[in-house]
Amino acid sequence: MDGFIADVPGLVRVADEYGAILAIDDAHSIGVLGPNGDGTAAHFGLKDEVDIVVGTFSKSFASVGGFVAASEQIIHYLRHHSRTFIFSAALPPASTASVHAALEVMRQEPERRENLWNNTERWLTGLKELGFDTGETQTPVVPVIIGELEDTFLFWRKLFDAGVFTNPVIPPAVPDSQCRLRTSLMATHTFEQVDFCLEAIERVGRELGVI
Repeated sequence: MDGFIADVPGLVRVADEYGAILAIDDAHSIGVLGPNGDGTAAHFGLKDEVDIVVGTFSKSFASVGGFVAASEQIIHYLRHHSRTFIFSAALPPASTASVHAALEVMRQEPERRENLWNNTERWLTGLKELGFDTGETQTPVVPVIIGELEDTFLFWRKLFDAGVFTNPVIPPAVPDSQCRLRTSLMATHTFEQVDFCLEAIERVGRELGVI
C-alpha cells in the first residue's frame, strides 16, 4: 500500500547467512522495475541471487493468472505439493496469448516504461509541492495519506465527482489513522491528464483542509 521497494540486497544477505530460500513477489514490479522491466531483483542487479520470483498477469500484462519462476527442482516440488496448483486449471489460450503479446510490447517498446516513470515523477513531485503526504513511495503506486476513515471517503467522493478515480484504502489494510487514497500511474497517461488530476486534488485538498 505504500509503493516502496523492498530491500532485496538486505534480504539476500540474510538468506545467505541463514541458508534460506528467498522468494520475491513481483506482482507490481514486472514491466516497471529493472533495466528491461524484469523486476525487483534486476533493479538491484541481483537476479541470480533470488531463488523464486512470483508475479501476476493481471497488472502490467493486462490478463489473468500468474507465474512462478524458479529452478527446475523447485518447480517440480511445487507441481506436486502446492494444493492451489494441483486443483487449478490451465490458463485459457486467449489469456496466454495476450500475456505473450504484452511481453513482446515490453521488450520492443521500452519508451512505454520511460513514459510511466516520467508520469510518476510529475505526479509525485506535484503532490509533494502541494503539501500532500505521499509516504515513502518510490514507484508508480503513489499513496495520498489522508488520515481518518470518514475524511478519506469524503475526499475520495469529491475527487470522483471532479473526474479523478482513486482507490480508498481503509483498515485493516492500513492502520486506523493512516487511511489513504491509492493512486497508480500508467504509461499511457499524458502530462495534461496528470496536471488535470493535480489541479483537482489541490482544489479538494484545500476545501477539506488536508493541505
